[in-house]
Amino acid sequence: MIKNLVGRLSGKGNGGPEQSPATSGHGQPPRHEPSHKAASETQRGEEAKPASRGKGNKRRRNNKAKPAKPAWSLDQFQVEPKEGETRFHDLGLRDELMQGIADLGFEYCSPIQGAILPHTLQGHDAIGKAQTGTGKTAAFLITMFNDMLCNPIEGERFVGEPRALVIAPTRELVMQIAADAEELARHSGLQVATLIGGMDYQKQLNRLGNTVIDLVVATPGRLLDFMGRRDLYLDHVEILVLDEADRMLDMGFIPQVKRIVRATQRKENRQTLLFSATFTQDIINLSEQWTFEPVTVEIEPESVATDSVDQKIYLVSSQQRYRVLNNLLRTEDCKSVIVFANRRDQVRRLHERLRKSGVAAGILSGEVPQAKRTRTLEQFKQGEITVLVATDVAGRGIHVDGVTHVVNYNLPEDPEDYVHRIGRTGRAGATGTSISFASEDDAFLLPDLEVLLGNKLECTHPPKELLV
Repeated sequence: MIKNLVGRLSGKGNGGPEQSPATSGHGQPPRHEPSHKAASETQRGEEAKPASRGKGNKRRRNNKAKPAKPAWSLDQFQVEPKEGETRFHDLGLRDELMQGIADLGFEYCSPIQGAILPHTLQGHDAIGKAQTGTGKTAAFLITMFNDMLCNPIEGERFVGEPRALVIAPTRELVMQIAADAEELARHSGLQVATLIGGMDYQKQLNRLGNTVIDLVVATPGRLLDFMGRRDLYLDHVEILVLDEADRMLDMGFIPQVKRIVRATQRKENRQTLLFSATFTQDIINLSEQWTFEPVTVEIEPESVATDSVDQKIYLVSSQQRYRVLNNLLRTEDCKSVIVFANRRDQVRRLHERLRKSGVAAGILSGEVPQAKRTRTLEQFKQGEITVLVATDVAGRGIHVDGVTHVVNYNLPEDPEDYVHRIGRTGRAGATGTSISFASEDDAFLLPDLEVLLGNKLECTHPPKELLV
């Protein structure tokens, strides 16, 4: 990879397809403006040429012809209007994007999509409050892809200069967002790259160096690695998304995120979308720093805990906990189970005990190498292992259909984590069961949990067959 190479033409043309491009809430869209370098050269009457970032050769370009558009028509995707619902047809999206939406089986917007997309598609900054699983990922991906398709860059583009950036707190969440992005962008020709720690740096570098990337999805640490080595430049980022800002705050990533945001264009010259499950004062302060005249959308779930999950609290002693879990996992209806514990050492010891007991279990925690975590999650999805033992951080991006049970081996210290945990089951219209163990060392956490849920949790002793 050729490093330490410099300045480029922005090459952002104003022309585009006949469909109306999204206009920016900041006035003239910044993505149509040439860079200051190109502007100054034009004023001198000189032909604008890409300059190098320093000594060495120019960075490589990819001038491959765009793939031929598939013979697909919106007429093939009929969705009847429904009162009180917003169809994706109603948003004026590009056909390439609508084909991806049709392939995924999406017909009507979720509440947050219906509320936020009319604003973000016009280029406005937005702050969205929504729980996991409400469709916010599709909301910001649709915004990004539609904008890039409506406003293509004419002329040369350089590698390592994405047009859009998504920052998320965990590796699994980044991978899930990138997988969703690739599905949505399948027919658009837009390219997605994933940058996460714990994986081969060179492979990720090769992806950036061999292809002109439109969207980068990254964790803060690995993104800074690429920026520090000058393998990635963010000064051409037109749309910036900060996903799960509250989680990034909890995990101590905000200083890193601030450095990343400073490397992009001024907030008046980019579109910024910030999503968070909670609006603390810290999140409000950050949103004021990073967004420009944003639209705020708050979607409160009908119930904090989904009605599709049967919640049970078992009163057990610390000594009984493992015995109850082991017996529970051997029951016939426990076909796909995620077991959550609070700390890495607890997860590690629990995983070892389950494996010794003959349970086909995998482990997800921050100390497990990313390649192994990815392989373990795939084995769980394929049913090769039936039990996954995870921490909250590692489990943040787990979206697996068919999970029958979630077990809270320890009650979470943060009530919000309880909602996140049990949301791993009862997905896609299915029902699920969550079982939480409350013992003498963590039962004091129940009152705060009940305040969040808005109802009292019934605590019972486990069935006798689970205690033998």
